[in-house]
Amino acid sequence: MKRKFPGALCLGLSLALSATAVYSQDYPNKLIRLVVPFPPGGGTDIVARTVAAKLGETLHTSVVVDNRPGAGGTIGTEIVSRAEPDGYTLALVSGSHVINPSIYPKLPYDTLRDFAPVTLLVSAPAVLVVNKSLPVDTVQDLIKLAKSKPGTLFFASAGVGTPPHLAGELFKTMAGIDIVHVPYKGNAQVLTDTVSGQVSFTFPTLPSAMPYVKNGTLRALGVTSTHRSPSAPEVPTIAESGVPGYDATSWYGVVAPAGTPPEIVDKLHDAMAGSLKQPDVRKVLTDLGLEAVGNSPAEFSAQIKTEIEKWATVVKRNHLTF
Repeated sequence: MKRKFPGALCLGLSLALSATAVYSQDYPNKLIRLVVPFPPGGGTDIVARTVAAKLGETLHTSVVVDNRPGAGGTIGTEIVSRAEPDGYTLALVSGSHVINPSIYPKLPYDTLRDFAPVTLLVSAPAVLVVNKSLPVDTVQDLIKLAKSKPGTLFFASAGVGTPPHLAGELFKTMAGIDIVHVPYKGNAQVLTDTVSGQVSFTFPTLPSAMPYVKNGTLRALGVTSTHRSPSAPEVPTIAESGVPGYDATSWYGVVAPAGTPPEIVDKLHDAMAGSLKQPDVRKVLTDLGLEAVGNSPAEFSAQIKTEIEKWATVVKRNHLTF
């Protein structure tokens, strides 16, 4: 009996692998749900609906966007972490996906262990903008002013732990300056108060900031990505403006539950990456100030791990509490 067991085990594994292969070849044969852990109408939602439409066309099935907001994106993400790993429940996650492990010490899932990264869809650089009355024209000017008046310059964000907040904290650390964070309960008032001078500067998305920059009520000093944005090529990067290595780029990507067959993950990746190359999709993204990426599952996985470590360091170094 003992001599036969390894053969039986091998046969069982072979049958399981064969069943998985057949299942993967048949994928998809029903509706796919793309969970968006944020409310309808925001940037995440627009990206999700744009990609979902093209993904459905490519895979010849329906892809439904399911908004499940709450708790900084953790509610909807948890739903996907507990879903069947069959490729029919996916999550569209943003930069908060790699920040949340540092903010919420008791997340209901493990960001690295419980998901299978599919692809980074787009990158979304923010931009450092200042009130027009602030006597600075460059990032270096701002740093010099902050060093001459420590603790007197205020920067705003949409709330504690949001990407703009962490962008400011990273800037503070890398530039070696003392600036004060002012958290708001959302984006609406942040730009208004920056324009009026209630706060000195902020790190909004390019599409939301550029109308103010163009009408002269705000001044753009630098984008937060490692390279200039095609949407605003005239604005230098913060990294090239005196803070080498600075990178606080936001992004949107897709993950599946851990255990999803690699063949299905690859099929989803290929469909999404192909969609990002289509002219109509690229136009929508460019108008939003976004850059199409579509990297491999392995590359996206490595990026998630690197950014979790990066933002954990920023949180710890600045003694941030949430």
